[in-house]
Amino acid sequence: DAHNGIIACPNCSTIQMMVALEPVRQKWGLDRIIVSTYQAVSGAGMGAILETQRELKEVLNDGVNPRDVQANILPCGGDKKHFPIAFNALAQIDVFTENDYTYEEMKMTNETKKIMEDDSIAVSATCVRIPVLSAHSESVYIETKEVAPIDEVKAAIAAFPGAVLEDDVANQVYPQAVNAVGSRDTFVGRIRKDLDAEKGIHMWVVSDNLLKGAAWNSVQIAETLHERGLVHPTSELKFELK
Repeated sequence: DAHNGIIACPNCSTIQMMVALEPVRQKWGLDRIIVSTYQAVSGAGMGAILETQRELKEVLNDGVNPRDVQANILPCGGDKKHFPIAFNALAQIDVFTENDYTYEEMKMTNETKKIMEDDSIAVSATCVRIPVLSAHSESVYIETKEVAPIDEVKAAIAAFPGAVLEDDVANQVYPQAVNAVGSRDTFVGRIRKDLDAEKGIHMWVVSDNLLKGAAWNSVQIAETLHERGLVHPTSELKFELK
């Protein structure tokens, strides 16, 4: 609230996880988060979308072996190596850091601690790009400070603003990327206790990375500033999308 200057929108993969986990943190606390992401190519821009579509057409229509299609963008830009995304999964988003985690993975680690204002939370991420055009999916494992009954966890998530509970495995109801596209909400399901860790919980989190992951979240930040009276009526808000 006391900050003047640039306010950054969180990373798309981080913010959807925060929507799912914040109601849990508020009630039972968080000790550890281990997340594996299944991220859409739109997170790498329009060029990555077009490259994915081209590669898929070459494989399906022209019979090209997925290993032999020409890749120019993924898994990251610049002068690094590029690999096909069609019928593939790339365990690299952005470049690797000195600790062998990618920048995307370190963003999830650092931003989670910052957003939740708790450096004691242990966070580890593995970020993977898959040939889905839009909407990121995440497999999230958490360990709470206190034992959290699953029914109460589901109820807390369902009541949290921006979160939608889709969890009825008896009827095969769980979040799917194709259903999340175009929605501002974050969808959470497959919530279940770990079989060995008393305080361990698994869940599946899906959200449109271009909306809650970027544009809509930026609008929410601006609206919050206005609601708190931190923006003068005559001031100008500037958004820079990267």
